[in-house]
Amino acid sequence: MSKRLSAVFLSIALMVATPLAAQETNVRIAALGDSLTQGYGLLAHEGFTAQLQDWLDAQGIAATIVNAGVSGDTTSGGLSRVDWTLTDDINAMIVALGGNDVLRGIPPELARSNLDAIMAAGAAKGVPMMIVGISVPSNYGQDYKTAFETIYPDLAEKYDALYFESFLKPLTDLGDMSETITTHIQADGIHPNAQGVSVIVEAMGPMVAELATRATP
Repeated sequence: MSKRLSAVFLSIALMVATPLAAQETNVRIAALGDSLTQGYGLLAHEGFTAQLQDWLDAQGIAATIVNAGVSGDTTSGGLSRVDWTLTDDINAMIVALGGNDVLRGIPPELARSNLDAIMAAGAAKGVPMMIVGISVPSNYGQDYKTAFETIYPDLAEKYDALYFESFLKPLTDLGDMSETITTHIQADGIHPNAQGVSVIVEAMGPMVAELATRATP
């Protein structure tokens, strides 16, 4: 074989090998959540996982976000599907559940048990995790509010997971809530619109990037 032909084959081999190498370093992160994760009321490219993927891509972070959000899901629902969410190709997991438990008045101890079991499933798989808390409205009573909100930092410490205080906190941090509801929330008064999701992703993105660095593809 001539030196020129050998060089051609070498060039082709390098062109083929490069994408494969990039794929091998890419981590897959499952986002196990409810409608906030799933992207309720939004176009596909406007939802949380899509915008988070765009953010990671823009930062040059080799990670793929897998949308494991189900609208209306509770911690019980998340627990029922965590095993088939954690397939062998999943390298890390974000857990963002509990809002629907609060809306249904589910006892905090049941939600804690469910979330503990979800985190235990992730730990059994050896995947690094990030847990996203919630802010409980004061009208549920201080005891309920405290019991529910403390679940998340407690489990983060127990499982050495990253902890993001609240999915919607980046929006409440904007200041005037009446204006924020008008500009960043959908007409239902609950779910963020595309602009609201963008604010959330900007705040949460760095922690997800850290999660990616903990994962092994």
